[in-house]
Amino acid sequence: MSIQYILEIIGTFAFAISGALAVKDQKYQDWFGASFTAFISSIGGGTLRDILLDSYPLVWISDINIIYAIMAGILATFIFYKPLLRLRKTLFLFDTFGIALFTIVGTEKALHLGVRPEIAVIMGVFTATMGGVIRDVMTNEIPIIYRKEVYATACFAGACSYLLLNKLGAERNVAFISASLIIIIIRILAVRYQWSVPRFFR
Repeated sequence: MSIQYILEIIGTFAFAISGALAVKDQKYQDWFGASFTAFISSIGGGTLRDILLDSYPLVWISDINIIYAIMAGILATFIFYKPLLRLRKTLFLFDTFGIALFTIVGTEKALHLGVRPEIAVIMGVFTATMGGVIRDVMTNEIPIIYRKEVYATACFAGACSYLLLNKLGAERNVAFISASLIIIIIRILAVRYQWSVPRFFR
């Protein structure tokens, strides 16, 4: 079992917690609602990527450990609900780690399936962000990619960095880790200093 795979499972676990917590302010907070939101948050982006790339079986269908990671995240949220709410900064770091990892995983998978580099970047961004977008729509929140904070832009920069490093002949693990760190650093600095993408209409 590779380190990358372990980190991917941890990222799935973190996204499941984020999804389950998203229903805390909703009128209906039953187990099914929280579990479904957690599930969508965790696998939404990867599922959309695989469907668009005609890659079957879908990753969560072929790997039961992803389902177990989501179930563990839901259970952890139920048991440790109050401590988790006090650890929002920690969850932010997990979420940031998750989008960084999934961006590069999605980009890499698309490249392996033979698509153009430009499409691979889009697939990487989709993998990292679309689960959160669907989660926000389901919970009547403004999707995170429409908010001022830098989110999808960081994923885009990381995916492009991975392509560049790959083209320059960097060793695979070096390119993977470096591009992931670029996403993490941009995201943390953007939140710390309140960076935002310029408005389209002024």
